Amino acid sequence: MVKMSIGLLGIERLIGGDFAGVVDVARQAEEAGIDMLSITDHVVMGEHLENYPYGSFPLPLDYPWFEPMTVLAAIAGGTRHIRLSTGVLISTLRPAVPLAKQLATLDVMSRGRVTIGLGIGWQKEEYDASGLPWDNRYTRLDEQVAVCKLLWSQAPTSFHGKTVNFDRIHAFPRPVQVGGIPLWFGLKPTEKNFARIAEYGDGWIPMERDPVVLAEHITALRNAFAAKGRAPEDAKVRVGIRPADGHDLDAVLASSKAVVDAGADVLEFIVSAWCKTGAELPAFFAKLAAWRDNLR
Repeated sequence: MVKMSIGLLGIERLIGGDFAGVVDVARQAEEAGIDMLSITDHVVMGEHLENYPYGSFPLPLDYPWFEPMTVLAAIAGGTRHIRLSTGVLISTLRPAVPLAKQLATLDVMSRGRVTIGLGIGWQKEEYDASGLPWDNRYTRLDEQVAVCKLLWSQAPTSFHGKTVNFDRIHAFPRPVQVGGIPLWFGLKPTEKNFARIAEYGDGWIPMERDPVVLAEHITALRNAFAAKGRAPEDAKVRVGIRPADGHDLDAVLASSKAVVDAGADVLEFIVSAWCKTGAELPAFFAKLAAWRDNLR
């Protein structure tokens, strides 16, 4: 059954510039029946926004990128049911072992509500500023995920890779969720990346929104899961839904049925792209939840 998610990017514009009010927004979404929320990550911004690979970058250099783990921890304390995610966390800018501890702690504090989105980003400047090499980012990602899964399931455990090395370490707490935290990847739709997701992950967060193209990609992803001996239906997909001409939510929701038919499991709406004021939020959330329920 399809689920509904909200993206928190730009939410401070709707709540008087006070981002701390995001906890109240999350509570409103939860009360309306929204299934998931996510926050987008950048550690720093370089000035070469023309390198953004998906068209014109939509935000200015001085946009405040709040640290996702901190925000999700605050939201966890103010909610009870809504799932917590990122779209995506640039995990390769974080050391693997502390990342495993952060995510496990967040899962404990939220009582098992974390579904984390991971990616590698698109800015070399972020890696340079963080003192990390740009060239081995995919290796870092693979080893990060392998390390997280080890630390969440074994003790003592050892790992010897190109970017992470340790012997006989013990890491607690572990995530509350049986089998660890679901890991979704925001990566380009390539055969290698689909194999990567099938090997290490549970879902995909594509930039593509065309239902016909999506259907082809989702089939390829689920074939990659089958090739790894996993059930194809275990490959989950979260697709962002953007406003169309005229900003008609009813029309966009109606057309989103094609995205669901293409194989999407979660539809995500960036709230600030749909609402102009905080007063509009309850009705917006209620409409998303009602559409989902009617679809079922």
